[in-house]
Amino acid sequence: MTIDRRGFLAGALSLSIFPSGATHAQSAAPARSDDGSVLVEAKPGEARLRGPKESATKILGYSGDFPPKILRIKKGEDLKLRLRNSLAEPTTLHIRGMRGPNGFDGVAPLTQQAVAPGASQDIRFTPPDSGHFYFHPHGPNAAEQAGRGLGGMLIVDEETPPQVDHEFMFALADWELNSAGQMPPQQIVSMMDTGRAGRLGSHMTINGSPVPFAQEARPGARIRLRLVNMCMAQLAALTFDNTMPMIVAIDSQPCKPFEPVNKTFPMGPGARFDIFFDMPEKAGEQVKIALRRWPIKGVPDLPPQDVAIFTARGERRPALSAVAPLPENTALPPIIPLQNARRMDLTIEPHRARGLNPERLWTFNGTSMSVANPKPLFSVKRGTPVSFGFINKSEVPHVMRVHGHVMRQLHLLDDGWEPYWRDGVIVPEGRTVRVAFLADNPGKWRVGSGILAHAESGLSAWFEVT
Repeated sequence: MTIDRRGFLAGALSLSIFPSGATHAQSAAPARSDDGSVLVEAKPGEARLRGPKESATKILGYSGDFPPKILRIKKGEDLKLRLRNSLAEPTTLHIRGMRGPNGFDGVAPLTQQAVAPGASQDIRFTPPDSGHFYFHPHGPNAAEQAGRGLGGMLIVDEETPPQVDHEFMFALADWELNSAGQMPPQQIVSMMDTGRAGRLGSHMTINGSPVPFAQEARPGARIRLRLVNMCMAQLAALTFDNTMPMIVAIDSQPCKPFEPVNKTFPMGPGARFDIFFDMPEKAGEQVKIALRRWPIKGVPDLPPQDVAIFTARGERRPALSAVAPLPENTALPPIIPLQNARRMDLTIEPHRARGLNPERLWTFNGTSMSVANPKPLFSVKRGTPVSFGFINKSEVPHVMRVHGHVMRQLHLLDDGWEPYWRDGVIVPEGRTVRVAFLADNPGKWRVGSGILAHAESGLSAWFEVT
């Protein structure tokens, strides 16, 4: 199996912990501390988001770089990171979708204090699940920091990875750049954007390069595409043309392989998808992946935009068998006893008296909340089933998340659930989405918006598992 990283441009430093038995594109050795921890340094930097011949954009990044770093371990191995804060303000590191220990969830001030400028934090635990994860700040000024590029990727490989010809990590991101190719502060987090759908950037990149990404592969070759939506607020609908995409994992959790309706699926900010697809059998034919923005009232629609083009070149690969499922995650419950669930509805609405306070633009059940609230929404004992109803009474879609757990999206009549796990769900405008999960991870856990600017403006609360 060859794992191809052409999507991460030459010269970009990749913080990688490689599993044995696989071949990889050449990359720089990871920076390490004296005890062997991989160093993840948050610092200012530059990236050529408009292309290699254009002027660089000032960003924030881990090691000062964008595209994001790839950290890679194998399931069962320990994750050993040292976050060093070389920014001028506090920061944290939150690994989205990770069912890890509460003390390493990176949500300040709920699970820890933010890491001060010049200070460091050691992050050490054994990830319970395989999959790919997106890490970013989740403390003070997290929306500003992430919006300037502070984010990275962690892959926890399956004990026996599936056989594919090529594997690509695609980090989709959007930016709002001025004529000089820079991001003024008002274009990252503005009250006008935050009070509606969030910042929707017009300049799209994959792995820090302008779209479309271009790649060649043998006719008939099988591709594993690890997708992550690193946009601040963009709800992206992706469509595959001239191939049959098979979704094999969502939000880092495996599912029974299935083809999405019309070969299209939506990705909210922070969502991750594993897609397998085969190249066309004839040389010269192409697989195209196009993006279309989720329609939002008052926001101009955009035509579909090609974000990736795969061209078949060379000798045809021998025929492959059908896509097999990834190993089942037996650590997750086969059944959630909804009849015993602790139920709570959270109604999402704009604040009726917003004023000029950016922390009071949105409300849960009529109150702007944050993870600094002294009391939880509720407290349950470990092993209790929990069900949230997210009721969106606004004119824009929202993305709702639960930390430390993965959840099932329930059918409208509570008579079943979708056949995959999620750590975040899209709640369309004027709609209600209900989810359920087993509260089996002790600690204080955030529930709230997956759009960081919304989270900082009233859509963050927490519950406790004892």
